Amino acid sequence: MTERTIVHLLRHGEVHNPEKILYGRLPGFRLSTRGERQAEIVAEHLADADLAAVVASPLERAQQTAAPTAKRHGLEIVTDEGLIEADNAFEGQRVAVGDGALRSPKHWPLLRNPFRPSWGEPYRQIAERMLAAVHRARELGAGHEVLCVSHQLPIWTLRRYVTGQKLWHDPRRRQCALASLTSLVFEGTELKQVRYSEPAGSSDPRVTGA
Repeated sequence: MTERTIVHLLRHGEVHNPEKILYGRLPGFRLSTRGERQAEIVAEHLADADLAAVVASPLERAQQTAAPTAKRHGLEIVTDEGLIEADNAFEGQRVAVGDGALRSPKHWPLLRNPFRPSWGEPYRQIAERMLAAVHRARELGAGHEVLCVSHQLPIWTLRRYVTGQKLWHDPRRRQCALASLTSLVFEGTELKQVRYSEPAGSSDPRVTGA
């Protein structure tokens, strides 16, 4: 019988970001009080899951989001660099249209190719390193379930990649709410199904720094 493994991709919870900047891979950005509660809600949601491992991006907000679920299941958090946030040239700046870095002509050359994108890590590179991380997780928890905590853009890019969609997309239409689960169901090494759920409720993908 073919082994069935489920890899859950969890987006981290809400981050304390009063300045509303694009923080990317910058250190020092922790979960807000609401984000900590979202992480607890997910742990409750996954209380009866057959989790064999909990894996997380090295960034603090992802590690914090993973912690309640890992503790509930008596597991150590495995850190995987492949789950990290996408690299972005606008880190540390406000990027809303008409309010921030996008107003400055010196930054306009970064916007020359939105299909790649030219301002940061290429979409295909994100998708490929995320897929590699997912397969490492699948092998780690073969025949069971694994939780991988990552970030909105990497998770959404991977989802589009494995479902055969173009990687270029409208960020306002991402289906990847805070503390949401995008679950990949494998039979052996073959991906059979993609599921999506929002145990902590919905959130607006347009909110910078969420």
